[in-house]
Amino acid sequence: MHDVHGSSSTSTGGVALAERPPRPAPAAKRGAAGRGGSRLYVVDGIRLVAALMVVLHHYAGTKRVDQPGNAIWDRPVSDLMPTVFRVASFGWIGVEIFFVISGFVICMSCWGRTPRQFFVSRVIRLYPAYWFAVVFTTGVLVVLPGVWDRLALRDVLVNLTMLQAGSNVPNVDPVYWTLWSELRFYLLFLVVVAMGLTYRRVVVFCCVWGAAAMLAPVAELPLLDLVADPTGAWYFIAGLALYLMHRFGQDLMLWGILAMAWLMGQRELGMRVAYEGVSSWRGAVLIFTVFMLVMVAVALGLTDRVRWRWLVTAGCLTYPLYLMHYVAGTTLIHRLRDAMDARLVVATVIAAFLALSWLVHRWVERPVARALKTGLDTSFTRAAR
Repeated sequence: MHDVHGSSSTSTGGVALAERPPRPAPAAKRGAAGRGGSRLYVVDGIRLVAALMVVLHHYAGTKRVDQPGNAIWDRPVSDLMPTVFRVASFGWIGVEIFFVISGFVICMSCWGRTPRQFFVSRVIRLYPAYWFAVVFTTGVLVVLPGVWDRLALRDVLVNLTMLQAGSNVPNVDPVYWTLWSELRFYLLFLVVVAMGLTYRRVVVFCCVWGAAAMLAPVAELPLLDLVADPTGAWYFIAGLALYLMHRFGQDLMLWGILAMAWLMGQRELGMRVAYEGVSSWRGAVLIFTVFMLVMVAVALGLTDRVRWRWLVTAGCLTYPLYLMHYVAGTTLIHRLRDAMDARLVVATVIAAFLALSWLVHRWVERPVARALKTGLDTSFTRAAR
């Protein structure tokens, strides 16, 4: 694992972390137990909350920033702002939240789509903001050296593919590790999309993937571990089960998958707590359980009345914010730490990156996604001929 953990992303959300949840299929296509087709605004809001948890964790809640003489603050954060540190120390759980939402949203957005449509949707969601983030972060490290080491140009270029983890190339920003989990989930789920999504096929997929993730750590087969992704699988599986519950209604099978995902997930949380070294297992499990209960409420339609339009904008900020905040943000904090109160520094940097994220969404993601979609559709049409 990397020394920091940023959401994976749902998917636009990687992640994809910033993807807008699409409208569910009309009730007539969702089965007798299905609910209506209103947008799930609450999911957008949850995603931004998860992103802000991760951001706060990286700025004020990691072992890195709580060491004497750390490169970001002039002294341990637990001395500078002890209350903020205690809260921020649990922020890494935002990644697990991202993974659950990603499973939910990917299943929702892929229902009734072809593999071609699935591929195009992933490319136009993930790459525009990611390309900007790689260039932006590299530029910040060139202009403001001294906090993070800058990668060689050849490694930066490989990062533009988003496949650097598979090539053993370092990430421009350590938070990109979640994208590798997201990409493996997409490749696995593409098999089910190609077969045609149905309740039974998604349930079978959850069971088979869960079994592989359970066996991978003891099988000592590198390929199985790579494909099964045991550290992230159960969170994606939870999201898939929640979406099936949302689309078809609850049943014992789905509750069983969700319970298994929670039980295995709390084990993974314990391992993350040991790695992070700044929070407690009980607190982490409590936060994750509350989130899961909120997602159950979403799946059962209990939050359908929440239709605040600003939540859509909040969801759009999530992916760019996640991609850009860590290396560039901690570098800025290092430069500003002596200019104002530590808490004000953190608030100012977060506000600045939220504003930048909106600009990236408006002026980079939208136009580049449109151009990519046109180009890819043309390419697939030519290939079909």
